[in-house]
Amino acid sequence: MVDQTESGATVPAPGDAPVPVPALRWEEPPEGPVVVLLDQTRLPVEEVELVCTDVPALVEAIRSLSVRGAPLLGLAGAYGVALAAARGYDVANAVEQLRHARPTAVNLEYGVRRAERAYREAVEGGADEERAAAAVLAEARELHREDAEASERMAEHGLALLGELLPGGGYRFLTHCNTGTLVSGGGGTAFGVVRAAHRAGELRRLWVDETRPLLQGARLTAYEAAREGMAYTLLTDNAAGSLFAAGEVDAVLVGADRIAADGSVANKVGSYPLAVLARYHHVPFVVVAPVTTVDLRTPDGASIEVEQRPGHEVTEFAAPSAPGAGTEAGSGIPVAPLGAQAYNPAFDVTPAELVTAIVTDRGVVSPVTGDALAELCSRSPSPTETSRSGNGMMGA
Repeated sequence: MVDQTESGATVPAPGDAPVPVPALRWEEPPEGPVVVLLDQTRLPVEEVELVCTDVPALVEAIRSLSVRGAPLLGLAGAYGVALAAARGYDVANAVEQLRHARPTAVNLEYGVRRAERAYREAVEGGADEERAAAAVLAEARELHREDAEASERMAEHGLALLGELLPGGGYRFLTHCNTGTLVSGGGGTAFGVVRAAHRAGELRRLWVDETRPLLQGARLTAYEAAREGMAYTLLTDNAAGSLFAAGEVDAVLVGADRIAADGSVANKVGSYPLAVLARYHHVPFVVVAPVTTVDLRTPDGASIEVEQRPGHEVTEFAAPSAPGAGTEAGSGIPVAPLGAQAYNPAFDVTPAELVTAIVTDRGVVSPVTGDALAELCSRSPSPTETSRSGNGMMGA
């Protein structure tokens, strides 16, 4: 079951930067624990929260993109298992529902499995239902804390890398999709690096791709950039080539939903063309993601399951003044002939050879190779180490 509540917050003028409404939080009202989500489909027009009292409601929020972004999906999965345990639902069933809610984002399954393991270990250790539920919630909160810390380390490593690649500052970044506080328990991934550059006085311009599906760059990244007081400009996805040709892009910064063992990166559809453009124009293409997004069980990019979105997201536009419009076929404004077929993948895959560097919370991999990724994942975090080693890893 899901309820909607107004957050009471207002969309700020650029530079105001009030404390944002959390993208996800756990609450325990008298009627029972709930997972509260900021409904990202309603941004930037209004800040409305969804109150999920059961796992089916949370699954629907994930599928509808009310909650989204690789790290945040991991948190949603973990808190979803905690919700099932705390309310006495079938935990095994909740695990299966949650882990299949979106197939491409590996962090979702990571969060679900980690919470499931905490529950199973508690039960096998003799814990009753209440103590087992407490163990799962503690694990979800620990994952939340780790994600916030990972955001800080990625920002540090990313800013240091940019200082090497582009000495002098005055950066003009192009970003795709949304990778800030709305996708994380902390400051985010790629947008976290942009924010660090902005706060260091080194950001000249942020170019924001509108980003299909659901215009997540236009609605969400621009929303976060405005909160931070950044100089930003919105563009349609297919206008990026003209920016490169004009020499207006110093680096591309994107996130990732899954990174295969060979370094191939699945990210929001439209990322691969940017990587091709960046390579042609000799512009760094940098991926920023926590090590939890690296999936060594997926051998290569061809093995990544790419989510296919409903065709009506292409053949219709959501009516901006009608909350919820466009979420189902026939509820938006038609922009194609009735019955038109649409190809609407949510992600595409960029091969490792087009990626300049992968910035993680454990350091930077550059050049991107399977061996370097595997070694990075096998190491414990070392956020203070910033020197380049001889095996294609930096700051590991």
